Amino acid sequence: MKRTLLINAAGLGAELVSQMPALARLAGRGACAALEPILPATTCPMQATLTTGEPPARHGITANGLYFHDTAEVRFWEQSARLVLAPRVWELAPKGKRPKTAMLFWQQSLYGTADLVLTPKPVHGPRGELVQDCWSRPADLYARLVAGESALAPGCPRGPFNLMHYWGPMAGIGSSRWIADAALEVWRTERPDLALVYLPHLDYSGHRAGPASDAHRAAARELDALLAPLLAAAEEDGARRIVLSEYSFVPVARPVAPNRALREVGMLALREVAGAEYLHCGDSRAFALVDNQVAHIYFPATEDLERDVRRARAVLERLDGVAAVLDREAQSAVGLDHVRSGELVLLAQSDAHFTYYWWLDDSKAPPFARTVDIHAKPGFDAAELFIEPAAKTIPLSAEGVRGSHGLVPEDGRGWGVLVDSDPPPALAGRKAVRATEVAHFLVPDVTG
Repeated sequence: MKRTLLINAAGLGAELVSQMPALARLAGRGACAALEPILPATTCPMQATLTTGEPPARHGITANGLYFHDTAEVRFWEQSARLVLAPRVWELAPKGKRPKTAMLFWQQSLYGTADLVLTPKPVHGPRGELVQDCWSRPADLYARLVAGESALAPGCPRGPFNLMHYWGPMAGIGSSRWIADAALEVWRTERPDLALVYLPHLDYSGHRAGPASDAHRAAARELDALLAPLLAAAEEDGARRIVLSEYSFVPVARPVAPNRALREVGMLALREVAGAEYLHCGDSRAFALVDNQVAHIYFPATEDLERDVRRARAVLERLDGVAAVLDREAQSAVGLDHVRSGELVLLAQSDAHFTYYWWLDDSKAPPFARTVDIHAKPGFDAAELFIEPAAKTIPLSAEGVRGSHGLVPEDGRGWGVLVDSDPPPALAGRKAVRATEVAHFLVPDVTG
C-alpha cells in the first residue's frame, strides 16, 4: 500500500476548511467530503469505527465511557485495544504483509497490534500525586522523543508531554503542538506505512466558545499551522495525506441532568460520606452514563426490568432537553444495540447536552466534582475546561458550555469532514462518506 498519513482533527467542521490554508490546498487538489458519523458521534466510538469499519453494535465501544457490569463501575477513557471487539483494518492483512502502523494519541491503542504507539498514561503515586508519562511502543519511544530535538523547531529540545495542556482549564495548542512534533519525528525516523495522528485542539474551543465563535475560527488557524509541516513531509515522501474529523460541534445552551430526574423518582442509590453525596451504580435501579448529547441508562439493581424501564422511560421522555429515548429495537436500527449499551439510550435536543450531576444542593457535591477527574465521574464533564478564578476550582455548572456533539442529524449538522489527497475510485464525485467506509479506504489492498 502507499504510505498514508491520517490526521484526525477533533471537532473540525467543513465550514472551517476555507479558513485553513494548508488544509484548503489539500482539499483543492484531492477530495473533500462530509463525513457522516455513527451514533454516538463521540471520540472513542468513532475512532473504533474509523479503524474497523464497523458500528458500535459490532465493535462494542458504545461511548467514551463503559459500564462494567461485573464490577458495577463506570470507567471513562479506558485505553486497552482489547476492548475493541472487531479487527482493526491492518489486522486483516495476511501475516508478513501487514502495514507498519503507528497510533499516536488514538484511543484504545494499548496492548494492541499497532507497531508504534504513543498515548498519555500518567502514574498515580501513593499520596495521590500524578506523575506525568506516556505509554509507548517500543517501550523507549517516549523517552527518546522527550530527550530529542524538536522536529518543528530544530535546535530546541522537545521535552515531555504536558497532560495539563491536553485536558482541563489549561488545555490549549500546546498539546497538539507536542503531538504534531512527535508525529513528524516518528514519520521521518520510524517510517510507518500507516500513521494515525490525533490532534485535539479544536475540541477545546468547540466546547468552550461554540462552533460559530471567533475563538473556534482562531483555533482552526492555529491548528492549520501544525498541519502544514506534517502534510508537507508526507507529500515530500510521495505519501497519501488524509485529514478527517470524527464530528463537528453544534451550539448548545442547555445542560440536562438525567440522574437528577431518576433521583427524584427514587431510582438512584446515593450514600452520604463526610457531607457529600456519592452515587453507587450497582445499588441503583437506574442511572445515566452521560456523554455529550447521548446518555446510556442502565438498570443494575432492578428486580423487575420491564417495570423499571417503563418507569424510567416515562420520566426521561418528559425531561426538558431530551429529544428521544431509544429502546433496544430502536438502538438496533441505528447500529448501537450491544450488551455494553444501556437498556435505554437518550438523545438530547439539538441545543442541549447532558451532565452527570445527581446532587440537588451544591454543598453536597462530591469533592471530585470540583476537579479535573475524568475517572471518578460517571459521565463526560465539559465543565472541566473552565475554572472559577476566585476558588480555582471547576464550576459545578455546565451553563458556560457553548458547543457539544454526539447526534447524527440528517441535515449534516455535527458531521465531520474528510479531505483526501489520493481518493480511491469509490470516493469519486461523492459529497458525503459514511464513517463505516473509511477503514476500507485506508488499506484498499486488504479490504478491497
